[in-house]
Amino acid sequence: MTFKKVMLFIHRWLGFISGLVVFLVSITGCIFCFQDEIQDAIHNYRHVKNEYKPYLPPSVLKAEGLKEHPGATASYMFYYGADRPAGVLVNLPKDKGMLYVYLNPYTGRVTHTENPESNFFIIVEYIHLYLLLPPKIGGLVVGISVIIFVVLMITGIILWWPKRKTDRKRSFTIKWNGRWRRVNYDLHNVLGFYVTGVAIILAITGLAIAFNWVREGIYTTANLGKAYPEEKAVLKSDSLLKGKTDSRFVIDKAFESAQAGSPRAEMFLLFDDASASATIGISAYAQSLHYYKSDEYTFEKYTGKMLKKTTHAQKSPGMKMNNMNYDLHVGQVLGLTGKIIAFLASLICASLPITGFIIWLGKRKKGKSKNGKRVAHRRAVKQMGV
Repeated sequence: MTFKKVMLFIHRWLGFISGLVVFLVSITGCIFCFQDEIQDAIHNYRHVKNEYKPYLPPSVLKAEGLKEHPGATASYMFYYGADRPAGVLVNLPKDKGMLYVYLNPYTGRVTHTENPESNFFIIVEYIHLYLLLPPKIGGLVVGISVIIFVVLMITGIILWWPKRKTDRKRSFTIKWNGRWRRVNYDLHNVLGFYVTGVAIILAITGLAIAFNWVREGIYTTANLGKAYPEEKAVLKSDSLLKGKTDSRFVIDKAFESAQAGSPRAEMFLLFDDASASATIGISAYAQSLHYYKSDEYTFEKYTGKMLKKTTHAQKSPGMKMNNMNYDLHVGQVLGLTGKIIAFLASLICASLPITGFIIWLGKRKKGKSKNGKRVAHRRAVKQMGV
C-alpha cells in the first residue's frame, strides 16, 4: 500500500468510529457559542438596574438564597456585574440535586430560581461534554473521539494536499456549478482545509476541559518546562482558630479585601468550602462572563486573614493559558468576531462526518456498479464463446 492509501484507510475508519460523536459535539458546540447573548435577550432575570452603590455582603445573599430551602447548603456564590444579578449555587439535601438562585445584589430580592437540568443551554452543554452519559464515561467517550478527530484533520490535510501546482487553485475553491457529488466532495475537502487550524484549537481546548493531563501539558509547554511551585501550593486553614471570629461574617471580610485589591473587577466568584481545613477562595474577573483575566485570593476560613494573592500579571504563562482555555474554546477571547469564527468552525466540523459519509457511500455504489458491469461483460463473452 502507498502512503496515501494508508492515510485514506486510517481517515476512513477513524471517521466511521468517531463520526456520530464528532457530529453531536460539534453541533452542540455551535449552538452553545452564543448562549450568553441569547439568554440575555430572552431572560429578564439576567439583568438588574445598576444602583451605583456597594453590593450586599455575601453572607446576606447566602442567607436569602437558602431561606426557601431548609436543610440545603451553599458553597459557591457569584457577583456577575454591576448591572447583572448575584447568584447562589444551592445544594439540596438528600442528594436531590442543585439549584441556581439569582438575587438582586443591591436589595437581596430573589429574582429567579432555576433547576439547571431544565435550562436548554445547560442540557446542550451536558451533551457537548458527556453525551448525557455518566460524566466519567461520557467525558472519556467524547475525549477519545476528539483525539481521533484531531488525527482525522491531519490525515485529511495529507490526503487533500495537491500533488501539482496546477491543481492548487482548484483545490482551494468549491466548484458550485458541478454535479452535486462534486460539490459535496469539495465541501468536505475545501471547507475541511480552511477550518483545520481553528478546529484543532477548539479540539485541544476541549481536551483540556476533559483531561487533566492535557491541562498539565499546556501548562508545562507554555512555561517552557519551568516550575512554579508557588502556583501549585495547597493552603489550609488552621482549625485551632475556629470560634475566634463569627464564621457567618468572615466571608464578608474576605470579599471586602478582594474588592479593595481588585477595584476594577466586574465579576466575583466566591468559594467557601465547608470542610474544616479548607480556605475561602475568591476570583475577581476583569470582565463579566469572561474567565481569562482574573486575580485570585485565598483567605483563612476562621479569621478572614488573606493567605495569598495572585494577580493576573503575576501568573505564569502556563496558568494564563489554562485560565484562557474556556474563552478560547467558545471564541470569546476575540469578542464577537471570535464567537462567529468558533460558530462557523463548529458548524463546518459538524458537516464533515456527513459529507465524508456521502463520499464513501458514492464510491461504494460506484464500485458495485463497476463490478456488476465486469460480471455482465464476462457472462456475455462466455455466452458468445459457447
